[in-house]
This record gives sequence, structure tokens and C-alpha cells, in this order.
Amino acid sequence: MKKNCPNSNCAFPKKFIRDGSFRRKEDSKIIQRFRCKTCGMRFSNATFSEAYCQKRRRVNFPLLKLLASGVSMRRSALYLGVDKKTVERKLPYLARRCRKLNQKKLEWFKGRIHNIQLDDLITKENSKLKPLSVTVAVDEDRRRILALEVSQIPAFGHLSKLAVKKYGERKDEHFNGLTRVFQIISPIVSTEVVVKTDQHQRYPGFVWAYLPRAKHLTFKSERACVAGQGELKKVHFDPLFIVNHTCAVLRANVNRLIRKTWCTTKDPERLKDHLDVFMYFYNELLLSRKLTPI
Repeated sequence: MKKNCPNSNCAFPKKFIRDGSFRRKEDSKIIQRFRCKTCGMRFSNATFSEAYCQKRRRVNFPLLKLLASGVSMRRSALYLGVDKKTVERKLPYLARRCRKLNQKKLEWFKGRIHNIQLDDLITKENSKLKPLSVTVAVDEDRRRILALEVSQIPAFGHLSKLAVKKYGERKDEHFNGLTRVFQIISPIVSTEVVVKTDQHQRYPGFVWAYLPRAKHLTFKSERACVAGQGELKKVHFDPLFIVNHTCAVLRANVNRLIRKTWCTTKDPERLKDHLDVFMYFYNELLLSRKLTPI
């Protein structure tokens, strides 16, 4: 960790000396103190931590595991003995930490990904009349999740007219969601990657624009079966099994994605935070068994 004097007006922020230590009450760790030789300001190692000023550091890692294991935010607060508002505030913090770790790990796989599968999972924002699309990109060989992006879409089918009548016209942001996904995966996959998707009309244009040398294979969507909450398909061989199975895992382990539940998403940004936390947990523990406390 690079340390400088936190005083922005300090002329020589790198000139500081050790100035004792203290035992942090929250987690009983010994924290080193420093004193700037230029301006005399005192600071410590904790000053540069992302968890600076947090008073419930011990629950961060247990909360991450609960949120990625199908437990609701309210029940997580009950298990950990904290207020539900504490869980609400810690979710964005955990998401920021997990995003950095996810990005760092993806850079390690740069150029080593040769087969990917892409699909969209449909969920809702408090009501079926306000659907959301979760775009999922998966490494077919390692089964790692490469990207998860949330975008709002207008209601479709027999609910479209009722949705317009009740909530008005709803913007379609699926194009922006796909753009973010391909901006994430295009720098890390090999130039001649094989991309497998269903026959969604928007996929070919994005593959051609961001992965011009890729081989794009499309497959007809099959009838869903009961297993996997409708994400797994009722066929003997499913060419998109990896991404469909990943969507089924998401529905089973992210509480707000479970079908026929009252734990629905109220804010799409919090859904994105929850998915980033699960992505880290899934890739590093369920697949690699190398999860480290954060």
C-alpha cells in the first residue's frame, strides 16, 4: 500500500515517520500510526483502507458469503446481529471491492479465453410490469463468469399494454447493457474466439463490431424444464448448457432473482452490486476454492 500524507496542502507528503500504534477495538488488530515531518499531521495505516471508519468490519466477509448463498438482506442482518440498514450500506462497499478483484482476475486470463457463451436472464424491478435483463457472459472451458450487466427493458407479451397504461413508456436500455458486456470481454478474449448465443437479433451486430474475427454460432432456444427454475432446457443435449446452468445458479443463490419470491429488486443498481458480489464468490470459492476475506 502506497502511503502519503493525507494533507493535500503538504509540500513533501512522502516524508513521515512512525508514531506509535494502537489496537483497533473492532477487530483487535494492531494499527501502525505515522506523523508527517513536514506538516505534523498524524495518520495511520487504517486511513488508506476502503473500510475506513467502519465499525462493523467483522461482518463484512460473513455478509458476503450469506448474500451469495441465497440469504436475503433482512435475514442476513438477523443472523449477524446487525441492523438491516447496516447491511444496506455494506452491499455497495462489498460490490466495489469485488469489482476490483474481479477485474484483476480477468486481466490474468487475457488472451486465454477461446470459447464463450452469452445469454440474457429476465427478472423484474418490483413488478413484472417493469422487467430487467441481466446479460451473462461465461467462459465455456472454465465455467467462470466473465461479465454480468443489468439493464432495464420494456414489458413484452401480454403485459406490454398494461405496463404502458400503469407506468408509461419504459426506456429500453438493453443496447447499453450489451455494450458494457462486450467492452469488458473484448480485451480479454482471444482474437479468434468462438461465441455461442441463442438467436437474439441484437447479438450478431455486437459480435461483429467488438469481435470481428470471432466465430459466432447461434442456436434455437429450446423449451425450458422445471429444473433450474426454468433456465435449464428440456432437451437431451443443450449447446448452451454452460450459460443456462450459470443462470440457474444465479437464480438459486441470489435471493432477489428467485422466481415467485417477495424478495424483489427495488433498485437496479443494488441488483448490479449483488451480482458483482456473487460473481466474486462463485469464481473464487465455488470454482477455484481460493476465496480470501475482504
